[in-house]
Amino acid sequence: MAQRHDKDKKSSAGRELMQWILILGIALLLGIIINSTVIVNAQIPSGSMENTIMPGDRVFGNRLSYVFGEPERFDIIIFRYPDDESQLFIKRIIGLPGETVEIRNGNIYIDGSDEPLKDVDTKEPMQGNFGPYTVPKGCYFVMGDNRNNSKDSRYWKHTFVSEDEILGKAVFRYWPLNKMKCL
Repeated sequence: MAQRHDKDKKSSAGRELMQWILILGIALLLGIIINSTVIVNAQIPSGSMENTIMPGDRVFGNRLSYVFGEPERFDIIIFRYPDDESQLFIKRIIGLPGETVEIRNGNIYIDGSDEPLKDVDTKEPMQGNFGPYTVPKGCYFVMGDNRNNSKDSRYWKHTFVSEDEILGKAVFRYWPLNKMKCL
């Protein structure tokens, strides 16, 4: 009778171990699926988006943001760097497809407007003159919020970010914990 009781204990422990392995396997599989279809996780390597996002911050991007809509001006996007698609970059959309972007005396002008673009808060006023750049169909002109210290569309060999290089819209800074916020 004691042998049967020991066998029951061993098979019960084996079943419980298998259940835990199954649960962990399902959790891992769900994590992989969510990471490849719903969210993109990015760490900020440089100061090009200061003061909006700081070096070392970690953000989540929503891969589904542009499934039913188009990227909009001032969206912060995570994308594959056009000059080296093995690298992920994060910048703000300034120019939309078909627009002409010109920077004069640190002000951004769209399509020859006499009024500068009402821009977001940047680390400091931008310096210089750039462009004009005519944004091709299916592409975007992007800039960092630290305009005077950002490697962005103004300086790249392949000036524009194409739709297929965009991985998602940055939506939430989760690290550092004391600075969590929606973007």
